[in-house]
Amino acid sequence: MNGVLVIDKPKGWTSHKVVAWVRNALRLRKVGHGGTLDPLATGVLPIYLGEGTKLVPFNLEGIKEYIATMKLGQETDTLDADGRIVAEKEGFLCTRQTVEEVLHQFRGKIRQRPPLYSAVKQQGVPLYKRARSGETPEVAERDAVVHALFIKGFSFPLVTLEIVCGRGTYIRSLCADMGRALGCGAHLVELRRTRSGRFGLDQAMSLEDLSRWIEEKRIEEKVIPLKNGVDLSGEVRLGEKAAARVRQGQSLCLNDLPEGERKRLQKGQRWGLFQEAQGLVAIAESQVDAESQLSGDSQALRILRVFQT
Repeated sequence: MNGVLVIDKPKGWTSHKVVAWVRNALRLRKVGHGGTLDPLATGVLPIYLGEGTKLVPFNLEGIKEYIATMKLGQETDTLDADGRIVAEKEGFLCTRQTVEEVLHQFRGKIRQRPPLYSAVKQQGVPLYKRARSGETPEVAERDAVVHALFIKGFSFPLVTLEIVCGRGTYIRSLCADMGRALGCGAHLVELRRTRSGRFGLDQAMSLEDLSRWIEEKRIEEKVIPLKNGVDLSGEVRLGEKAAARVRQGQSLCLNDLPEGERKRLQKGQRWGLFQEAQGLVAIAESQVDAESQLSGDSQALRILRVFQT
């Protein structure tokens, strides 16, 4: 079984626990997830099956969308409601307008520090393991991109936000940083991911629904095919010889492609390579533009992933 299942992750489960559950339920060896959700969070968790696990890096590049609720006036050691309160401010008042006024600081390209309780590795050891052993390592800031950020609901001291962001953005850190900017502190109390890359809540199913589909022996109907599990600029049809080269991981030259296919290439685009009756053979990146005056032996497509289907 090769492809993608989109799971609505339940609260309290780790992403790894969901992977283990699916692996056991489907009796598959190769199962992975596309982007960790903390136990507190719910929502879209792409689960990759078989050869689909090769698509994981492409999904991690995609845009993420969240609905997050933060509580003002309290900071915790984990930056969320699962942690211990380490600072609290009493007697303060914060209005919706006051919060609106600081949001602009957190839109666009920002710098943030990953939470101490996170899976980010330092010297090969996850930060959460260091934190649980009593260490307080210095965590370096890193770039993040917030494409959209606005208030969805306000009921002091709770603020609900809609967030659209890029890879590696920590919503816990975002809430904590906004709390510091407001001068009162804050922590994340609820988080729901509504989109991860090309996958949304409209495609997601609960684990209970997944169990039912498995029992009815209809799970194949819910598995998203490999070619629909990644954003592609288009499809390139290969002949038998070119497909054989691709399966060996060899790049393709212009002469390896039908003339009609060459004319569609634009440098930097990502293409799905197909062979008739064989499905998706590989994902490749264009190395040339169709308008370029190049010889036939110029490299045209660099192979990124090969699929054994």
